[in-house]
Amino acid sequence: MTTALIILLVIVLASLIFDFINGFHDAANAIATTVATGALSLTAAVVLSGVCNFAGAMMGTEVAKFFVNGFVNDPQGLGQMMVLAALIGASIWNLLTWWWGLPSSSSHALIGGIAGAVVVGSGWGAFNWMALLKKPVLWLVLSPLLGFIVAFLAMIALYWIFRRARSSQVDRWSRLMQIASGAAFSVSHGFNDAQKVMGIITLGLLSYIGTVAATGQHTDLPSWFLPHETVVNGKASHSIPYWVMLACAIAIGLGTMAGGKRIIKTMGSKITRISPAQGLAAQTSGTATLFATGALGIPVSTTHCINAAVLGAGSAKRFSAVRWGVVANIMVAWVLTIPASAAIAALAYLILRHATGIA
Repeated sequence: MTTALIILLVIVLASLIFDFINGFHDAANAIATTVATGALSLTAAVVLSGVCNFAGAMMGTEVAKFFVNGFVNDPQGLGQMMVLAALIGASIWNLLTWWWGLPSSSSHALIGGIAGAVVVGSGWGAFNWMALLKKPVLWLVLSPLLGFIVAFLAMIALYWIFRRARSSQVDRWSRLMQIASGAAFSVSHGFNDAQKVMGIITLGLLSYIGTVAATGQHTDLPSWFLPHETVVNGKASHSIPYWVMLACAIAIGLGTMAGGKRIIKTMGSKITRISPAQGLAAQTSGTATLFATGALGIPVSTTHCINAAVLGAGSAKRFSAVRWGVVANIMVAWVLTIPASAAIAALAYLILRHATGIA
């Protein structure tokens, strides 16, 4: 077994571990409001969410293709250690924010990890900064804003629809509908978040192909195991192998079932105490935002979307119902995610390169 193949296997394993971590780190996104309002028990909610995450992950690859073809100017010229360092940076930041109970973005942690490792390994010109600004950074602002507005309006609509109903009836029907909305949000979460790990594994495969080609060797891996290149509008585009889709879908589903009680507590009660109707409005709004952006190939944060939707639903009742001090702490984590994960990944790359002598 060659060194390049061993490193590839490490990248794949590390990616699936990251996907698993993403699942339990982001479990709260889909089920915190459902659990907080009593629509489902924690155990039932995580099982339902895990199954739906798997289903969503198998629905498309537009976001994954953007990760492969959008950020790095020459994916096949990417060093294997850069891909591994990007994963290490994102994973460490995810674990730190999970331990602190802060709902940060796994998506932006991975993007920051790629940026940090690529810049240190290949220089500023190797990373596509315009792609970073046009999609992740722009939608870092737009997706929470959209989720907040849609949830706010949805909550106002629900107040009007149920204006003559007794509060007990509203709560009962909202809890029932929350089960469906929580399942839908889990599908959209898998549809969006699992694709980013599909993209990083495919980058690992391309870096392996480039390493093998640079040494004049031939890969013994079967063609179905590797991404295929097509030219779209004069630009090379790489496909996502089916086995990558399946492996990532399984990993994120199992990770979600592992839960995330710390972040569930933050989202479900610390931001604002929500009613079943508010939970329904938040989940429905977050789902709509994620499906729309996922279909367009825009890598957004499910964490940002659902947090903003919870805020929107809570603010529809009164602004004072929101614990804005907790919100401020969460927003600090949002802002720090890309630079912090980039710094950790850059350091990880320098350590790996020094220890192994491999770029």
